[in-house]
Amino acid sequence: MITNVGAQLGLAYAFVEREIALSKRYWAWEIVWLVYGIVTSLSVAYIALGAPAITGGPLAPGDVSRFVLYLLVGTITWRFLGLIFEQMGETIAWERWEGTIEYTFMAPVPRVTHLIGMCGATLVRALGFSVAILAAVALFVPVDLAHANVLSALVLLATGAVAFVGLAIGSAVFPLLWTEKGLQMAYIVQAVVLLVSGVYYETSVLPSWMQVLSFISPATYVIRGMRAALLDGADLAAVWPDLWPALLVGAISIPLGMRIFLWAERHAKKTGRLKRSG
Repeated sequence: MITNVGAQLGLAYAFVEREIALSKRYWAWEIVWLVYGIVTSLSVAYIALGAPAITGGPLAPGDVSRFVLYLLVGTITWRFLGLIFEQMGETIAWERWEGTIEYTFMAPVPRVTHLIGMCGATLVRALGFSVAILAAVALFVPVDLAHANVLSALVLLATGAVAFVGLAIGSAVFPLLWTEKGLQMAYIVQAVVLLVSGVYYETSVLPSWMQVLSFISPATYVIRGMRAALLDGADLAAVWPDLWPALLVGAISIPLGMRIFLWAERHAKKTGRLKRSG
C-alpha cells in the first residue's frame, strides 16, 4: 500500500516537473504575467493613497494606511486564488498547443494522479507569484502588518487554495469539451466569481441577487477572513465563521469537480474531441 502511494506521488511529481519545464520554455510569458500582477496591485494601492484627493477632504494617516492594506489584501489574495483557477483551466489548452493532449490522456496514469500533479504545480506557481507581487508592492507602497495574525492568514490561504482547486478542476472541463471557446468560458466564470466575492469592496454593496452568488463563492469568505487576520489580528477562533464555509466548499467541490472532469474526459474520447486542436 505504502509503495503504491509512493509510486503515485512520484507520477504526480512528474507532472509538476513537466509544468516547470513549460514555464522555463515560455519564461517571457511568465515575466509578462508577473509584471501584470505587480502593476495591477500597485494601481489598486495608489487608488487608496489617492483617496484624500478623490474625496476632497483630508483623511487620517491611519485611515489611508488601513484602506491601502484593505485593497491590497483583496487584490493579492484574489491573485493567488485566481492563478489557481486560471492555471487549471489553461491546462487543457496548453496540452492542445503542445500537441500532447492525446498522449497525456491515453497514458497509463490514473486521472486522479494526473490532476494531483497539476494541482501541485499550480499551487507552487500561484504561491511564487503572490510572494513576488507582495515583495514588489512593498518596495513602492508602505504596508503596515504590525497587527497581522500570520497563522490565521496562512490557514485561510490554504483553505482557499483547497476550495479553488475543486472549482478549477471543474472549469478545466470547458476547454476539454469546447475546443475553440472553452477557455473563454472558463475566464467568464472566473470574472463572475471576481465580481461577487468582494475583492475590492464589501459584498453588502452588491444587488441582492449578486449577494446570493457571493454566498456560494469561497473567495468571499477567504478574503473577508484574510482582512480580519491581517488588518485586525483576528485569531483562528475569530475567523472561524469565514473558515468553515470555505472548508465546506472545498469538501464538496473537489470530489464533484473530479467526477465532472472524468465524465467530460470519457465524453471527449468518445466524440473525438481530443484530436481537435484550436
